[in-house]
Amino acid sequence: MSVEAKQAKQAIIDEIKEKLDGAQSAVVIDYMGITVEEADAMRKKLREANVDYTVYKNTLIKRAIDGTEFEGLSEVLAGPTALAVSKDDATAPARELAAIIKDFDKMEFKAGVVEGTFYDNEGIKTIASIPSRDVLIAKFMGSIQSPVSKMVRTIQAIADAKAE
Repeated sequence: MSVEAKQAKQAIIDEIKEKLDGAQSAVVIDYMGITVEEADAMRKKLREANVDYTVYKNTLIKRAIDGTEFEGLSEVLAGPTALAVSKDDATAPARELAAIIKDFDKMEFKAGVVEGTFYDNEGIKTIASIPSRDVLIAKFMGSIQSPVSKMVRTIQAIADAKAE
């Protein structure tokens, strides 16, 4: 192998390592069966969710994840593989890819690592069902707002009754 080829491979390994450095999650999928248009639409949707999606050679991914918290992914790196990574939202890659897989009725999860824990195909499907942090906060705020609103209305009704 030429020096240039080795340098090119090392550059890709370094790129993968950089993407995974500080990442909250990484999900590996089998992307076969999608058209170029579908792939472009998928990349756009993932970018909007701050998820980095790239297709790499399995051997280069294996070298990049060796000795890291993502090392467990090595066991599923066979065949066509794409890597989706998020540094912002731990559930975003699984959640966004699940929606895309459902829309296209193609592709499938292989596995993933979320906040340092390895999940198989079924585990990643479960992670995908968890709402985003913002949605969870909104639901929580809504749930605590309801009793407060009731209390305010009750106090107001008492005040109105006494004023009469």
